Formats: sequence, structure tokens, C-alpha cells
Amino acid sequence: MFSICRHSQRLLFNSSGLTAFNFTNCRSISSSTSLLFRNKNKNVAPTISKKKLQAKERRREAKRLQRTQGRYETEKMPLVDAIRTLRAVEIARPNATYELVIKTMLGRGAVPPRGRLNLPFAPKPAKEDRILVFAEGRAAEAAKAAGADIVGGIDLIEGVIAGRHQANVILATPAMVKTIAPRLGRILGPRGLMPTERRGTVMEDPAVYIRKLKGSTQWAGDKEGTIRSPIGKISFPQENVIRNVRYFIDTVKKAVKKPDGDKSVKQNITINRVILSSQQGPGITVSDI
Repeated sequence: MFSICRHSQRLLFNSSGLTAFNFTNCRSISSSTSLLFRNKNKNVAPTISKKKLQAKERRREAKRLQRTQGRYETEKMPLVDAIRTLRAVEIARPNATYELVIKTMLGRGAVPPRGRLNLPFAPKPAKEDRILVFAEGRAAEAAKAAGADIVGGIDLIEGVIAGRHQANVILATPAMVKTIAPRLGRILGPRGLMPTERRGTVMEDPAVYIRKLKGSTQWAGDKEGTIRSPIGKISFPQENVIRNVRYFIDTVKKAVKKPDGDKSVKQNITINRVILSSQQGPGITVSDI
């Protein structure tokens, strides 16, 4: 412990005139180790955890989206005008692609929509599907003749579990789906590959469905219900792009529509916005869809 004293002199007026007074102000200072350590740490900036930084970044992103939401809401125009605007933006890139974004709202328990379609004017060649069919007897023979890559019965289950049989389309007959569901439901279900009647991948004659798959492309919504798909080239005539857009939207509407009188299907999905964009152009909300 030590003291610091400060001496000063002040001039005061009193009855006898101007008089000088001397003042001494002393303060005691502790030199203990704990106090010096506390004083030293006062200059150290507090550390922020990774979790707090992520929360701060999420709040900042939410504020940014809130600021820009009003601006994007004003970018509404008819489909024809949206096509013309994006074509003007991409005038130097005739091979650029239009992209259609459909934002849906998923109700409680709803599964993101998915399906297949053949656009009237495809923007790019369709990918070749690898098709696996669970069938036996004549249905299996017909599926193989229609172009299925892998056809079989319960003998295919172990290969699917082990990953030896890879396919992006899996079909099954009603008799076979009851056999494979207990073992493959948890594996194929999260990947959206489990054959179900609701998706139209369970049928008595898979060969008919396989022939429809030729030249078609698959579309699917993400976990938030947003569907994205190329819808045409900038070089396409305007009428062709319009036909593609309306055909795609009609297909999605049919997929999200709840069947009349079927209370067992929880298909609580609504279409909120339809947005047309290009690779370097803005996203324009289409007002007449």
C-alpha cells in the first residue's frame, strides 16, 4: 500500500482581503497482486463465442431480408414483360437460361412436392434415368423390355441396402411393395425413392410408366417448398417460353392439389409466388399466374 499526495494553492477572498491557502490531497493506492491483475484485464477485449457470432449473423441477415422484401415486392409484372426485361438484360448472352422459381407454403405434415414432366420446348437434353423395378413374372419381363435397368424381386433388397444397386427411379408392383416396405422404407423414404401410390410409382404394369419416363425430367421442392427449374433459353421465341412456363405451373398445381373427398391425404400446400429470373438478370415476380 502506498499514497499519492497532490499539493495545490488557492486564493480566497475574506474580510481581511485576498489570502493564499495551501491544500494537500492524498489518495491511498493498493499494490496487491489481485488488484493489479484486475486492472490489467480491464484493457482486454471480451471474447465472443462462435454460437453468439452465428446468432448475430442470423439477426443481421434477417434485417437485410426485411429491408429488401419491400423492394422485391415492387418488381411485379406480367409474364410477357418479365420475359422481355430479362431478354434485354441478357442481350449479349443468347445462350443464357431462364429459371423459374415457384415458392410454396408447406402446411403441417406436408411433404415437399415432386414430379416429372416433358416440357413442350426443353431447354436442355433430359438426363438418362437409371430405373429399378421390383416385380415378378410377366410384369418383370415387360419392365425389362420397356428399358428398365434393374429388375427383380426380394433378391434385390440386400443390394439396395448395401448400395450395389443404384437408381434414381424405383418402381414396384402392389404385391412387391408390401414385401420391400419393412426393410427399405427407412432407407429409400428420406431420399424420396420409396415406391408409393401417392407418387404414382406403384402400379400393376411398370412398363407403361417406364415408357412415359423416356425424355422426361424430374422436378422437386426443397425442404422449404421452393421449386427451381430451367424453363427456356434466351434465344427461344417468346411464345415457346410462355408455353413452357404455363405448362410447368399447371403441372405443379396438379401435384399440390388435394384429391377431392380424400381426407387421408394431408396435402396442405399452397403456391405463394412465381418468380422468373436469368443468370445475370433480377428475379421478377410474375403477376398474371
